Amino acid sequence: MHCHESIGLSNINIPEGAKKIVLVGNPNVGKSVFFNSLTGMYVDVSNFPGTTVDISHGRFGQDVVIDTPGIYGISSFNDEEKVARDVILAADLIVNVVDAVHLERDLFLTLQVIDTGIPVIVALNMMDEAAKEGLSIDTDLLEDLLGVPVLSTVAVRGEGINRLRERLYEAREGHIPPALKRDLQEMLNRTGSWAEALLVLEGDPNVAERHGVEPGTRREEIYHDRRHRVNDILHHVVRENKEGMRFTARLGRWMIQPITGIPIFLAVLYGIYYLIGVLVAQDIVGFTEKSLMLGYYEPAVRNMASRFIAEDSILGTILIGEYGLATMTVTYILGLLLPLVAGFYFALSIMEDSGYLPRLATLVDRMMNTIGLNGRAIIPMILGFGCVTMATITTRILGSARERTIATAVLGLAIPCSAQLGVISGMLAALGPKYVVIYGVVMLLVLGLVGKILHSVLPGESTDLFIDLPPIRWPRMENVLKKTITKSYAFLEEATPLFMLGALIISLLELTGALVAIQGAVAPLTVGILQLPQETATAFIMGIIRRDFGAAGLREISLTPDQLLVSLVTITLFVPCVASMIVMLKERGKKEGALIWVGSWVSAFLIGGILSRLLVWL
Repeated sequence: MHCHESIGLSNINIPEGAKKIVLVGNPNVGKSVFFNSLTGMYVDVSNFPGTTVDISHGRFGQDVVIDTPGIYGISSFNDEEKVARDVILAADLIVNVVDAVHLERDLFLTLQVIDTGIPVIVALNMMDEAAKEGLSIDTDLLEDLLGVPVLSTVAVRGEGINRLRERLYEAREGHIPPALKRDLQEMLNRTGSWAEALLVLEGDPNVAERHGVEPGTRREEIYHDRRHRVNDILHHVVRENKEGMRFTARLGRWMIQPITGIPIFLAVLYGIYYLIGVLVAQDIVGFTEKSLMLGYYEPAVRNMASRFIAEDSILGTILIGEYGLATMTVTYILGLLLPLVAGFYFALSIMEDSGYLPRLATLVDRMMNTIGLNGRAIIPMILGFGCVTMATITTRILGSARERTIATAVLGLAIPCSAQLGVISGMLAALGPKYVVIYGVVMLLVLGLVGKILHSVLPGESTDLFIDLPPIRWPRMENVLKKTITKSYAFLEEATPLFMLGALIISLLELTGALVAIQGAVAPLTVGILQLPQETATAFIMGIIRRDFGAAGLREISLTPDQLLVSLVTITLFVPCVASMIVMLKERGKKEGALIWVGSWVSAFLIGGILSRLLVWL
């Protein structure tokens, strides 16, 4: 039923009469173990023509085994999928490796492969993990429903591998729905290949162009029907044994159900707040900033420097003055910000390594839909609490330009980075729970309002959530510490030059008298709208260089609790730092990036002004 010979395999030595055995599966299903077992030591790697993707191939007897990149479907959305598609189209038989734990996800690809009409054999891998999850799978019934051989395997222990080798050539064409088969038969006259007829019907532009036909418009209809087929198969072949389900599997399910997931999420939030806002911000920073840096480091530096330069001289002001490069800057970076940043990355690494983050995405999916995003957007949002610059780049994982615009705007406006959040947490913790709650409510309202407005204004719809749910496990402390140290070091590397630049600019403005002039110029905003002291303008100027630098600058100003809350809200909503703005302009374009930038200015002072008056009224 298929006769396509991919030009991408032209650089692989395929002997006359040899069969092309192609390994296909979702990412992280264990294909590499099967490939190594089938090919042994005789493996070669070739670059797929026209791409940067490498494909591995080796011999199995007289035949050739070819591995493909992990994919979720046969399509042409990126280089990996194009490579997998072309290799699959050239296959004589396919070994489809399926993760038994995620059968509902992997069977979609299985059915698509079967619909190509190419002979298939299914290796149902990780059966031991499925048993631990309390899942029982009727493989005989699954084989009958699919119409192809299905073998149970645990590849990492070598279980089932020999049976696969023995039964490999029993691969056969599976069951294709009669209605789809009729449509494919009609398209076959125009493509000459059953598999390519399927991809033309599903709207693959590359395959359609290859045959000089218009791509089909029935992708959604065919995908929808295929998903129903998967659900029907699951209903018949999978049974859940809750008695045999291990606790971590139960916990993983509790995390994605609203009744249990929301309390778990609130407990996680409280744990993070206690770690960063109490243990780190008060105890650790109290020691590093006050005892070490202010108690020993700064006096030692000033004493040493004063032997050579006067403290009130130009050089003295720049080096050891109020915003000195050798005093305040070093104290802020090492004594204040580094412990806070390390604390945040420690908490984030635990969430990542335990498998909690993707479950959080699933939990908040419906809520995120209300602002035009899906649950996957929680990942850049949480990463934004680490670094808004990096989070803006990771908005690429979202399914549409519309979603990326909404997420970028929310990140730039309502998400404080780890260093800024650390400073804010420490200052709010000192004010008491009431101010913490008010700050949190304001940020959530702003996030929801901005998202809702953009969701209403921008054309298009939210994409659906497709995400892997790895097993819940105890975080490996080695991984957690490695991630924490790596990311904290990256923070130091990025932040130190910018902090020094910011301190130098502020010192020069102070020396020239321009700082007082700027404070006076923006007094209508800081004093008139926000009802704050005029010198808070300095913190906002510092915030343009680095958001956390600006927040830290508020510690030096005498403010009432209400004024401090208004300042913290405003500086959180204020413009992102220079690095974030550069990435934002690059990712979203100059026009869109500039609109987000101006919008953050207007929103920050508008909301700060409203909050200051509400606090007075209350």
